[in-house]
Amino acid sequence: MKKIVTLVLIILLMTTTFATPVNAVDTAKGANIFSVHCAGCHINGGNIIRRGKNLQKKALKRYGMDSIEAITNIVTNGKSNMSAYKDRLSEQEIQDVAVYVLEQAEKGWK
Repeated sequence: MKKIVTLVLIILLMTTTFATPVNAVDTAKGANIFSVHCAGCHINGGNIIRRGKNLQKKALKRYGMDSIEAITNIVTNGKSNMSAYKDRLSEQEIQDVAVYVLEQAEKGWK
């Protein structure tokens, strides 16, 4: 009986631990979404409308936009001159682009 329980646990761990999550973030997809929907105003992490409110790490931190949640919220709902994308992008696409933005900010948009 103990061997059967152990075997069942091993099988469960193998199928849940190594399975690809349905909501796995895809940064390559995020990069593509960014180039189509965001780069017009935020090319190379800049901001053609308001230069100080760019996507560089320092500015994101200054304005409280240095988390997935904050970026996801502003992409979803918009703010001031920033359009909302909740009707154009899926939740997963918004998540992908938010992760991409944070990754690029960490790299200095290089």
